[in-house]
Amino acid sequence: MSDPVDALILDLLEWIGSKPRPYLEVIEAWRTSCPRLPVWEEANARGFIEQQYHEGVGAVVSVSPSGRACLSQHDQRASRPTLSPQVATDQAQPTARDSAP
Repeated sequence: MSDPVDALILDLLEWIGSKPRPYLEVIEAWRTSCPRLPVWEEANARGFIEQQYHEGVGAVVSVSPSGRACLSQHDQRASRPTLSPQVATDQAQPTARDSAP
């Protein structure tokens, strides 16, 4: 996920978490009128969010199985060891020692 909206969708899914949140709370926090950052709309379009009505509670929002799979996939990528930029640069550039006979 390299698009800024993709990163914000992950933030939304993490923010909702494992328990349903009231719809109004989610909408107040995440709906935007900015056409370049349609986080709520895009998460819905991708099927990452489920909306349900619970008697006595009202509308609630939760992360769908597809949304949980997206989070899990992102967590797996994020947990892979990566080289810091300095280590990667050091490994890519030969030193005086490397060129000595």
